[in-house]
Amino acid sequence: MTPGNLVRVADRLSHLRGAAMKLGQMMSLDAGDALPAELSQIMARLRADADPMPPVQLQRVLTAEWGHEWRLRFQRFDDKPIAAASIGQVHRAVASDGRELAVKIQYPGVRASIDADVDNVAALLRLSGLLPRELSIAPLLAEAKAQLHEETDYRREGAQMEAYRGLLAGKGGYVVPTLAADFTTENVLTMTFVDGVPIEDMVSASQTERDRIASLLVSLVLDELFEFGVMQTDPNFANFRYQPESRRIVLLDFGATRPVPAATADGYRTLLYSGISGDGEAVKRAAIAAGFVGKEAARRHEALIERMIEIIVAETAREGPFDFADRNFLSIVREQALRVAQDSEAWHVPPTDTLFVQRKISGMALLAARLRAKVDVRSMVVARIGTETTAI
Repeated sequence: MTPGNLVRVADRLSHLRGAAMKLGQMMSLDAGDALPAELSQIMARLRADADPMPPVQLQRVLTAEWGHEWRLRFQRFDDKPIAAASIGQVHRAVASDGRELAVKIQYPGVRASIDADVDNVAALLRLSGLLPRELSIAPLLAEAKAQLHEETDYRREGAQMEAYRGLLAGKGGYVVPTLAADFTTENVLTMTFVDGVPIEDMVSASQTERDRIASLLVSLVLDELFEFGVMQTDPNFANFRYQPESRRIVLLDFGATRPVPAATADGYRTLLYSGISGDGEAVKRAAIAAGFVGKEAARRHEALIERMIEIIVAETAREGPFDFADRNFLSIVREQALRVAQDSEAWHVPPTDTLFVQRKISGMALLAARLRAKVDVRSMVVARIGTETTAI
């Protein structure tokens, strides 16, 4: 994990598409826990700085989608993309009627390569010895393939984006682009262009502003989990931008939006309630019931797991703002978790719905850590689930 090697890894992943590049993007969502800061910055290239399509290929794709005369529909179309990521690249344009647009164009062949990409990543994990052969991840792989196939359906993503506009109507602090349906196809997603700066750039803002941004992110996740019943599960930081003037978060990329089953939300509700109540035994029962902890792991490593829960409960039951920049307790929890992880017979794959939700929750926690934010998460949770619950 030297800088030179990380540059080479990032460079190779930036040439790839789909699942392989998404793996690199997830590696880049680090708050200094796994990678040194300079290496996290190198991997951050993968969020919106992949290799774009050559101009000839771009012309061929848009001609196939919009016809040979497509440029006549625009006052201006910038051939150089403003972003290029795992599935598509984004161009700015001005329609003939004056609308300022962002046009996301899917890379040719991405949809056809998804199954092979996922299988290759799984094979790499197997060959590396990171996963024991007896651990079945077939259901997770099937779900990952299905999710990626949905992400390549831009008409579906456009509908999800419009649905989010409705869900967030009346909730201040967020901006969702408007779908340009007349320019949208299965392989081209077009929306109003919404300006903003990378949300990570706000690390230099005041503590008050950083706290406010992180509070909005936490609030959105809680609304998705407990109110909307649907969640955009891709925490890639490039999906969130910020408008310093309006003080609003711009939400982009709704391809990974998926329903949150009631049982999954109930599992989190019970787990959170148990944590803020300071009831370690209830936390353990809830973690096992929700699938976070396998029954075999709980049996074989009871003391280690109870120690982890004790540390986490002490943090979650504490009144006042939670300091996301304080990672000290996480290093202690990680030390205990690694000891459990060394026992391959105790390994366990949580339910796929829980994994997708947790991916978003963990990603937003990492972003809040990157912003060095302090948020009264406990009060926000209590406001949504109350101080009593029938879920336990």
